[in-house]
Amino acid sequence: MQSSTRRRFLSLCAGVSCALAAPGVLARPTRAADRSLSLYNLHTGESLRATYFADGVYQASELTAINQLLRDHRNGQVHEIDRPLLELLHRLNVKLGSRQAFHVISGYRSAATNAMLHEQSDGVAQHSLHLDGKAIDIRLPDRDLRQVHRAARAMKAGGVGYYERSNFVHLDVGRVRYW
Repeated sequence: MQSSTRRRFLSLCAGVSCALAAPGVLARPTRAADRSLSLYNLHTGESLRATYFADGVYQASELTAINQLLRDHRNGQVHEIDRPLLELLHRLNVKLGSRQAFHVISGYRSAATNAMLHEQSDGVAQHSLHLDGKAIDIRLPDRDLRQVHRAARAMKAGGVGYYERSNFVHLDVGRVRYW
C-alpha cells in the first residue's frame, strides 16, 4: 500500500472509530410514541379505543376498525379516514387532556348522504371534506364546546367550525379557516 493511501485508510478508520464511540452517533432512533383514539359514534352506539400507530407504524387492523366506526351511518358505506385527520384528533385530545371518547356526530359521508344534507341545510358544503374522509364533527363530554373550539383553532391545522346550537365542533384537514 502506498504511504498516502495507507494514511487516508488509517484516517478513515480512526474517524469511524470515533463516530462509533461517541454517544448517540449512529444510534438507533428512538421509537415514536404510540397513538390512540377513543371514539363513540352517537348514531350507531358503537365505541372503540384504537391504538392506530404503534412501534413506529400505522396499524392496519386498527385503521380498518376506525374506518368502520366512522362510516356513513345512513347507508353503511365505509371509506378510508385520512391519517392526518386522526393525527389532528390525537393532538387535540392531548392538548385538552380529556379522558373521554370523542363523541362523533359525523365522520365519512357518502355523496348521496352529503347531497341530501346539503339540500336540507345551508351549513353543509356541497363539496364537503367529509366526502374524502378528511373531516369529522365531534364533541367531548368532559370539555366545554367553546374550549374544544378554542383548542382546535389554536392548533392552526385545518378548518374548524363552531356549531353551538347543534353542539359540535367540525374539524378538517383542509386549508386553515374558521367559522
